[in-house]
Amino acid sequence: MGVDKIVRVEHIGSTAIPGLMAKPTVDILLEVANDTEIEKLISYLPDTEYICLRQQTIPTNDLVLFLKGYTPSGFAEKVFHIHVRYPGDWDEIHFRDYLLAHPVAADAYSILKRELIEQYEHDRDA
Repeated sequence: MGVDKIVRVEHIGSTAIPGLMAKPTVDILLEVANDTEIEKLISYLPDTEYICLRQQTIPTNDLVLFLKGYTPSGFAEKVFHIHVRYPGDWDEIHFRDYLLAHPVAADAYSILKRELIEQYEHDRDA
C-alpha cells in the first residue's frame, strides 16, 4: 500500500469546529481507494502505539478504526481516532462544513451536546 491509495485525509468531528465544545479527541478521516489492501495498511501502524479495531467490532462505516492515546492508566492528553473508509462512505465532512459555514447552527449544536451530556453522561450509546 502506497500513498497512491490515499484518496483524502480530513479532520472531522467536533475538534474540527473552532469554539465547539469537544472532548480532547481528534477524529481523522482517512479515505482509501477501493482496492486498498486493508491488512497491509494495518501493518504500517505500530500496534504498540495504535489500537486497531476491525469493521466487525465497530458499529460504524469504518473499515478499520485506529485509536491512539489510550493508556493503561487512562487517556493521554490527546486522543486520536483514525477512521479508515472507502471514497464517499461518510457524511461527517458535510456536517463539519455546514457547521463551519453556519455559526448559529454550530451554537445550537453545542447547546444540544451540553444537554445530552447532562442527560446521558454515563450512557454513551444513548
